[in-house]
Amino acid sequence: MRAQPTNIDAPQVYLVGAGPGDAGLITLKGVDALRIADVVIYDFLANERLLEHAKKGAERIYVGKKGRFRHIDQEEITKLIIEHAKRGKRVVRLKGGDPFIFGRGAEEALALAEEGITFEVIPGVTSAISVPAYAGIPLTHRDYASSVTFLTGQEGEGKRTKKLWEELSIKEGTLVILMGWKRLREITTRLIEEGRAPETPVAVIRWGTLAKQHCVTGNLENIAERVETEGIKPPVIVVVGEIVTLRGKLNWYEKKPLFGKKILVTRTQEQAGSFSRLLEDMGAEVISFPTIRITAPRTWKPLDRAIKRLSGYHYIVFTSVNGVRFFFERLYKLGYDARHLGGVRLCAIGPATEGALRERGFCVDVVPEEYRAEGIIDALGRRKIKGRRFLLPRAEKAREVLPEEITRLGGSIDVVPAYRTVRPRKEVDSLREFLKRERVDVVTFTSSSTVRNFVSVFRKGELGGLLGDARIACIGPVTEATARSLGLKVHIVPGEYTIPAFAGAIAEYFKETTRKEGI
Repeated sequence: MRAQPTNIDAPQVYLVGAGPGDAGLITLKGVDALRIADVVIYDFLANERLLEHAKKGAERIYVGKKGRFRHIDQEEITKLIIEHAKRGKRVVRLKGGDPFIFGRGAEEALALAEEGITFEVIPGVTSAISVPAYAGIPLTHRDYASSVTFLTGQEGEGKRTKKLWEELSIKEGTLVILMGWKRLREITTRLIEEGRAPETPVAVIRWGTLAKQHCVTGNLENIAERVETEGIKPPVIVVVGEIVTLRGKLNWYEKKPLFGKKILVTRTQEQAGSFSRLLEDMGAEVISFPTIRITAPRTWKPLDRAIKRLSGYHYIVFTSVNGVRFFFERLYKLGYDARHLGGVRLCAIGPATEGALRERGFCVDVVPEEYRAEGIIDALGRRKIKGRRFLLPRAEKAREVLPEEITRLGGSIDVVPAYRTVRPRKEVDSLREFLKRERVDVVTFTSSSTVRNFVSVFRKGELGGLLGDARIACIGPVTEATARSLGLKVHIVPGEYTIPAFAGAIAEYFKETTRKEGI
């Protein structure tokens, strides 16, 4: 994390460009501002994923002009910013694209200046350049266009529309028109009247930089009809010029293996990030609805007793990253440190759990080739288990395969709850409503708990209709078995039970499907 402003002269308001939609395109400085904000006021075009950067307890206020709530006009938004700033709150006004590129950020800044409220403008990646780039359209190329003109399709009240047409009459170079959907037919007609050739290439890009990106191409003569036929609605970017012809060769984003796929991630909110990023990097639209939440066990007494007698164990077996996290948090809470583990060997079920231990400075003695409880037994060596004492800090409810097998082979094992999984009622209710409205391509499960909680939300016989032809993906055979036992047909299971392999298996599934269909 970068250093945060702490001086008394720090701005009261940050006008932050959220970028065009892809959550990864916000600037580092924009993220820093979100981390210290008391209030975040965000609009329709700002990706809600960016709110994950806001500090705990920050007030989030949606002022979008579409969708869930009533229309909030610019005067109300500006008033909100000023009111919160005057209450001594540090405010982030999170705006889609760049605040000063047709974003009315200048109006907000002027209002703040008039009120004597200090502010800072943090520029964002404007949709005017990023959306065409994601559609494979460079705005300049020395053989096609040496100039770019940015225009708005909407003007302020009282401004003469004639001036807009004078600007649009530019006969060469690339034109990029924001907010031009409503007047598209009028704009293209007037461009032809002012001297642009009817066959001049045009691209209209909706939801650019997101997995639902949709690009329609044509020319000045037919693009309005094509947009209408394909049902393209705002928000859109319009690009006019010969440069559009390069899309056929440079369309990189829409060729990603999971482009356009809507994938439901049911992992815990704390752990979903890395998995979601892998999927998004391959072009997917990720919907995060955690069906489990990780929390402390009902009592710490069993784990505390085990920690106080760690020297009596030969092995500590960790079967999850969560087990590592809660074990060491409790170890340090009790006033112990790494020296208390002297002589105890560590076993991790897989590379992610091993990584969590290594991050804390520990070398891992045993990692099985097969990342499941049965693999741990083989890695330990069945003949070496007899007479050994094991500690297994794990979830309150988990498979009994490992403890039972260690006991059968002559070892002794203390199974202590280090954490528990609970169902987050609010999120799950939202999930149920979401699936009634939206179609998803894949539902992913990374544990048996996520499967059980997911299925339990629905009434008997209801789930099939809600999921339709969605593919079910499970991280490994244990999760797969749980899914099948609950009536789900599983389509995707990776050969290696890790998050990177899981994401790769989903991508490979759709690659193979595409090959079979001859697409």
